[in-house]
Amino acid sequence: MLSALLISGCSWFGGNAMDSHPLGAGFRFSSYGPPYNPGAEYWADVGLQMSEKFEGAIPQGIWIVGVLSGEGTYINFPTGIDDPYVMDSAVDMNEAVFDLFDEQGVQVWLQVEPGMAPVEPLIHAMLNQYAHHPCVIGVGVDVEWYQSYKSPEGKPVTDEEARAWVAAARSYGEQYRVFLKHWEQDWMPSTERDGLVFIDDSQILPSLEAMVAEFQAWGEDFAPAPVGFQYGYLSDKPWWQELADPPAEIGNAILSVVPNAEGLYWVDFTVFDVFPPTK
Repeated sequence: MLSALLISGCSWFGGNAMDSHPLGAGFRFSSYGPPYNPGAEYWADVGLQMSEKFEGAIPQGIWIVGVLSGEGTYINFPTGIDDPYVMDSAVDMNEAVFDLFDEQGVQVWLQVEPGMAPVEPLIHAMLNQYAHHPCVIGVGVDVEWYQSYKSPEGKPVTDEEARAWVAAARSYGEQYRVFLKHWEQDWMPSTERDGLVFIDDSQILPSLEAMVAEFQAWGEDFAPAPVGFQYGYLSDKPWWQELADPPAEIGNAILSVVPNAEGLYWVDFTVFDVFPPTK
């Protein structure tokens, strides 16, 4: 089934004329989001289940390897970075997971919440560690925590910064892209678009219609560049829990008005509600 899905995935492309890719659909994963971690098999299965809800979609996830810690970031693998704002694990926490994702055809973006840590060394650390995995398709920066650690506002990313980050990623292969995530368009680079994907994680919206309108505006603002969306937040649960199939209904509503959408991700804070683990 998965091989057929991957083949069919090549037939669906977003409306981005710059650099089209198949639609990716899946999940966001962090160490602090779900009540517990059911294991790599669970996340691969969520990616598969989510992707099956959208014609031609590829199983895909956002895998957060660096979380805000103090004023900087904690990376869950050894980085070798000598910086006061970078703390890391002595043990690699992702290698076995990515081995499984390679086998099952689940793609992942590697994301960091940098705080005051420099982003370019983090990009090099992530891809130096994991570029050998076919499942890894790019890296991401949560701009809410870029040059910020007291509140999730972040510092707007300049064109120059975005260009340098893409160059760092592409030094490991031209196929790698960088996503930037925030809920405010003004926090994104003003004109730089090459090699970038723009992810909106807006929440606290009163209805499906309000969410779709918000995401439509995001897509239009960055078109024809690719965009993606995180949804399923607890703050929106009062209305999405009334839907028969929240991941599918929300996702299809987004796709109907955002032709340049390339990513749909259900967040880990409520993932057990819609994709219950078996263990």
